[in-house]
Amino acid sequence: MAAKVEPFWKRKTLAELDHDEWESLCDGCGLCCLQKLEDEDDGSVYYTRIACKLLDLETCRCRDYPNRRQFVPDCIQLTPGIQLTPGQASEFRWLPPTCAYRLVAEGLDLPPWHPLVCGDPQAVHKAGISQAGRMLSENAVSEDDWEDYMIFRAG
Repeated sequence: MAAKVEPFWKRKTLAELDHDEWESLCDGCGLCCLQKLEDEDDGSVYYTRIACKLLDLETCRCRDYPNRRQFVPDCIQLTPGIQLTPGQASEFRWLPPTCAYRLVAEGLDLPPWHPLVCGDPQAVHKAGISQAGRMLSENAVSEDDWEDYMIFRAG
């Protein structure tokens, strides 16, 4: 009788993932590409409905993923081999609570709508996790007005 093999995200730490495994953890929600505001008093991070200029507002995918840092120098790039652990959670609280990188680092399982679990890359949109069709480009809204577009607090 064959032994049941746990999926890679349950067997490995983030540091142990290969490039393909790492990239497949991204569910395509695009939430990490939304502009965030930080409360100076308590450090809370608030997501806005304002998307990076490179984010496709319908598909929630970067329009120039390989070269994004050339056009958006402050784009935070999570890379394979990163040591994201529960002890470092405060450094990564800008990640949405549904983010697979955050969940794996915290030893939690992926949600049922994650493409690796259900096999449907559109499930993240069908489940209402992404902001597909509900975002505005950062080029369309003055930075002074971003506070008017806050949608949730992370961390």
